[in-house]
Amino acid sequence: MNGHRTYLDWNATAPLRPGARQAMLAAMDAVGNPSSVHAEGRAARAIVERARAQVAAAFGADGADIVFTSGATEAAALALEGRGLSSALVEHDAVGAWTDGTLPVDAAGRVTVLDAPRTALQAANSETGILQDLPDGIAVSDMTQAFGKLPVAFNWSGASMALISAHKIGGPKGIGALVMRRGTELAARIRGGGQEEGRRAGTENVSAIAGFGAAAEEAARDLDADVWAGVAKLRDILESRLEDAVTDVICVGRDAPRLPNTSMFLVPGWRGETQVMQMDLAGFAVSAGSACSSGKVRSSGVLKAMGYDEDEAGCAIRVSLGPETTEEDVRRFAEAWTARYRKWRERAA
Repeated sequence: MNGHRTYLDWNATAPLRPGARQAMLAAMDAVGNPSSVHAEGRAARAIVERARAQVAAAFGADGADIVFTSGATEAAALALEGRGLSSALVEHDAVGAWTDGTLPVDAAGRVTVLDAPRTALQAANSETGILQDLPDGIAVSDMTQAFGKLPVAFNWSGASMALISAHKIGGPKGIGALVMRRGTELAARIRGGGQEEGRRAGTENVSAIAGFGAAAEEAARDLDADVWAGVAKLRDILESRLEDAVTDVICVGRDAPRLPNTSMFLVPGWRGETQVMQMDLAGFAVSAGSACSSGKVRSSGVLKAMGYDEDEAGCAIRVSLGPETTEEDVRRFAEAWTARYRKWRERAA
């Protein structure tokens, strides 16, 4: 990022990858409708199908069906509406809107008892980064945060369906996919034409799909190069610096399996939205939780499900790093956050 701003909100959206930008710009010159049978239409269709193959290869989903949608939220609605599945309160709201949210979690935020064929279960939590063990036969898994950060493979996940999104891996916003095992029954929610094999009507967003495919291919190369191991080291450095400087900071899920880039922490009494605003003024982009809900003044339902009280749940912020984050970024953030903590503590005394 530039010298005045440091972006530490990669779980909300990752910066657009150069390869994705190039693929999108090239696809914009394809004038044809991908459903048309003439040469121009076939050229547009080839772009869509190439991207579908790229996403499948990166996600370990060869042989699965990939239905392009406007994002993981639409994919969740397509997969979940009318199925009557169970989930836990730690799920993203896009899944919680269609499930009952009755499954309890332990203090580490992990679901321990479930009926797999009747359950939707995330692979990784967007707020805490905590990972779930996906049992074989799970009906639906939200893999939006895990895809691109962990070596997940849909074909080996045990899930019948999975949700993924382009902008979490450096692709464009507004495009995602529902990935499903061949033979899985699915009723279309958007009806009209026969696009996406009749599962999601509407002319495909060719340029966004092209960007998704390119981003997926680059994300797979990052995993092969083990770039996220370096990010995990930076996360651990950040948390160690905070804990060394502030005795009452709580790093959520410190000892649980987590995404390599995600740190959620809190100081009881110091409101999360206040911290986000103060750090924004200091030049750091962080959040108070999921981007889809952080604009609402409410405590984290994820933390409350884990046993944190109302006050604690309202005092958390999330820092999520990426491959472009440097150790200097982490050091400056820790120093700036600690300085503002001390001022808050002085006023609260």
